[in-house]
Amino acid sequence: MPKHIVRLLLLLAGFAIVAITVRNHVVDKSFYKIGHYRADAVAEIAQDKPKFQGSASCESCHAVQFTAWSKSIHHSTDVGKVVKCEVCHGPGGGRDPDPGYVHAATGPVHPVNLKLAVPTDSRTTCGVCHEQIAARPLQQRQVVINDHAGTQQCTLCHDAHSPQTFNGSLVATAAPGNAVAGKSKAGACAACHGAAGITNASLPGPTLAGQNQAYLAAALTAYKTGKRSNPIMTGMAATVNSADINNITSYFSSLRCETSASIAAQAAAARKAGAAMCTNCHGTNGVSTSSSWPNLAGQSKDYIAAALKSYAGGQRSNVIMTTLAKSLSEPEIDKVAAYYAGATCK
Repeated sequence: MPKHIVRLLLLLAGFAIVAITVRNHVVDKSFYKIGHYRADAVAEIAQDKPKFQGSASCESCHAVQFTAWSKSIHHSTDVGKVVKCEVCHGPGGGRDPDPGYVHAATGPVHPVNLKLAVPTDSRTTCGVCHEQIAARPLQQRQVVINDHAGTQQCTLCHDAHSPQTFNGSLVATAAPGNAVAGKSKAGACAACHGAAGITNASLPGPTLAGQNQAYLAAALTAYKTGKRSNPIMTGMAATVNSADINNITSYFSSLRCETSASIAAQAAAARKAGAAMCTNCHGTNGVSTSSSWPNLAGQSKDYIAAALKSYAGGQRSNVIMTTLAKSLSEPEIDKVAAYYAGATCK
């Protein structure tokens, strides 16, 4: 056999030996196991950062937020429903930064050299779990986001860490009073609010019959302290003390003012009237969903429109109502007022 052929065969054999040696001793055994890459890398990358530090790691620096979260619906360990801090804020440990991925348990860690994200669009963040979807289980609380609060953020009303806790002045409380004692004090109110707490077109004040006591007490107290401004109400509130306020409001809340509106029919009409976001607190038929918020059944169109404009203009102060009222145009205010004015007392 010619020498140059022998040399060529030896060279090829050498290449083959090197290739086999590299394949068996240098190339990872998992290469090309499931594709043109190292299969074991999938598990290794999954085990590496980002790593979750757990909600307990947040307590030392964020005690107030941690306490609110740990007592909230988002920490319902009894039913296995736990939304941990890092679900919204991102993992407390990150991968090694680019360029290039370094396979090691290193990288930035919060709070040393990693700042966790603070969601600014709560409508998107909360909507991941709470936006109404046909296939979503009914046990999960769901809302049509645009109807629920228009374009407002969820955090306008809800505590981000304890969503069933409402912010600030949205919630009113009052001690129960003596309705009998309140009746004797309420005589002076009839001139504006009607003898039985139900007004008519000729009277300037809103209907008070059947109104929630906590809301009435908060409103009367606001006039007394100057947080609300009205020449007549400010003067009247100055003549009563805290006990009188509880008694008078207990009397009016004990009176009857029932709406004849059909809930099913009103729910459809609310969206058409632009009042869908109002129904969450004030009810589709004008009956509030909480004792802290006012019923709108029995109120006149002019009164409701004037109240909304007062919130928008700053004459009345409530962080929720002020924000929502400012988002409404004058024609929209009139439509909402006309809608609720249809849910009159019977």
